[in-house]
Amino acid sequence: MGRVTERRKVIRIRDGAVSTRPDTLVAEEPLEIRLNGKPLAITMRTPGDDFALAAGFLVSEGVMAAADDLANIVYCAGATEDGSNTYNVVDVRLADGVPVPDITLERNVYTTSSCGLCGKASLDAVRTQARWTLDDSPGAPVLIEPATLAALPDRLRAAQRVFERTGGLHAAALFTADGELLDIREDVGRHNAVDKIVGRALQQGLLPLSSCVLMVSGRASFELAQKAVMAGIPVLAAVSAPSSLAVDLAAETGLTLVGFLRGSSMNVYAGEHRLALGAAATTV
Repeated sequence: MGRVTERRKVIRIRDGAVSTRPDTLVAEEPLEIRLNGKPLAITMRTPGDDFALAAGFLVSEGVMAAADDLANIVYCAGATEDGSNTYNVVDVRLADGVPVPDITLERNVYTTSSCGLCGKASLDAVRTQARWTLDDSPGAPVLIEPATLAALPDRLRAAQRVFERTGGLHAAALFTADGELLDIREDVGRHNAVDKIVGRALQQGLLPLSSCVLMVSGRASFELAQKAVMAGIPVLAAVSAPSSLAVDLAAETGLTLVGFLRGSSMNVYAGEHRLALGAAATTV
């Protein structure tokens, strides 16, 4: 398998002084995801947790929702002219009886490390394909204190081992409503980090993640909101801004969406009923 980091020589200029030194960079390589032997998608990712990434991607696409839906995932040899295994192609085999979506040339996608789907059609598709309804009833399993949310970015950053060496990775983490870290994954693509989190949960038979908070290191795009909803995650928090379509999706599906989570400040864009605001909530 490819390495998570690589070394490159750089020219460093500091206060007019010029020097040459090695620098640690995050690795980025393509991963082709095949479904039952047929090419489905290509994503640029940081090598590692490739099987979880592929599984999580298929959860967000509505293909799988439980560990029983998955037969196996393997690396494909023979992806190069000499027949060697590059560990950059995986084949996902669905269990018997799991419907295989129609894979056409129009359906095949190239996913960059920062892209997302968009548009009203995509929003409608998520709403209709989601396997679980986010629990909006009184006494729902997730009720989180704003102070607990405020502590998550520091806990996320402290657990980012590769980021400390490269400064070039996104991260996604699962927390309990009490702020306990359950899992964290890093990747050059924010959506890949979430797929790795969700894929590991599927492999462990933990979906839906109905008692968890998903914390991401960047912005909250539509695609990340989509992945949260498809995995049954009720709360998505981000250190940066959400997109308008992410807010629309959160409002339509009951997802709690928090952005600009920095220090003790945050913006709640949807699903405020899951935050223990009490009498502190005011309208201006």
